[in-house]
Amino acid sequence: MTAPRDIHAYLAELETIPGTRVYTAARARKGFHLNQFAFSLMQAGNRERFKADERAYLDAWPLTDGQKAAVLARDYNAMLDVGGNIYFLAKIFSTDGKSFQYAAGTMTGMSQEEYAAMMLGGGRSPEGLRSHAEQAALAEVAEIAAEIPNAPTAEN
Repeated sequence: MTAPRDIHAYLAELETIPGTRVYTAARARKGFHLNQFAFSLMQAGNRERFKADERAYLDAWPLTDGQKAAVLARDYNAMLDVGGNIYFLAKIFSTDGKSFQYAAGTMTGMSQEEYAAMMLGGGRSPEGLRSHAEQAALAEVAEIAAEIPNAPTAEN
């Protein structure tokens, strides 16, 4: 039987996966009001009020300055960083008349067309997308292998 893992250490490891934001309970608590704001956009009247004066509508919610700035800039990655859940954030880009594909493209630094082509081509390669712990372990293995005469390498 293995010893129980420290949940806090485990969750901290998830934060080291490049380009990935795991929606944890801590992130949910941090983004509660941001997600409630986004959910409010399901009602047509709220969408109209938001589009008429975004800042005033946001100021009616107990959001942090960082959350407000991320929404106003339509920086979806920043919204995720400050606790946004992508399914709630979809209400924001839908209010703007944008597709999920458009938002995902901007979040990956691609145009909508580039993102669609990448996904139709099989998606992003997982090569090189490793957590910092995995990167350190791979570097250590490579260092040890380099010290062994005639050891096989990735090239041979």
